[in-house]
Amino acid sequence: MSLDWNNAYEENRMPWDKGEAAPPLMDFLERAEMKGRVFVPGCGLGHDVRALAEHGAEPLGFDISPKALEMAREIPPVGKEIYSEGDLFALPESLKGAFDWVFEHTCLSALHPEMRPDYIDALHSTLKPGGKMLAIYFLNPWDEGEIPEPPPYGIEINEIDAMIEGRFASEEEWRPKSHYQGREGRELVRVMAGV
Repeated sequence: MSLDWNNAYEENRMPWDKGEAAPPLMDFLERAEMKGRVFVPGCGLGHDVRALAEHGAEPLGFDISPKALEMAREIPPVGKEIYSEGDLFALPESLKGAFDWVFEHTCLSALHPEMRPDYIDALHSTLKPGGKMLAIYFLNPWDEGEIPEPPPYGIEINEIDAMIEGRFASEEEWRPKSHYQGREGRELVRVMAGV
């Protein structure tokens, strides 16, 4: 199933938008630094982008939907955040090797599993040497008894390991204590270094 992302924003059909930054991101920012330029793919309305900017980063929120970015820009800026429209699978050269961090949060779960290797390659290509990625993986996006109709697409931990092999090396992993309502036990957070 292919979703018309821009149309979803135009029609205000955005169940993925929770109106605030991801709680696991906020917990991470309270205990660790995420400075420099940060690439945020599939940023939507930019809640995570603004949280990063508030903590001193220079984030670039990237999305394929012009409407999402229009809505993000209507929210007053809090720091050095900027937004850019584009296709993750056709990144401009100006974004390659330009970032200290990538923050991946639910963009992966919006993509068909066949697209994952190319997505990981795209994220890897944005990093400077020594760059890192903080990822919140949505392992099980479905409520009990719900018949999955993608997106979102869940992912297993062994699939994550296979997907990042040769691109990222895991440095730290944990199950978040803070989460959006209904996501208890459904997420995995990893810090990974580009290789």
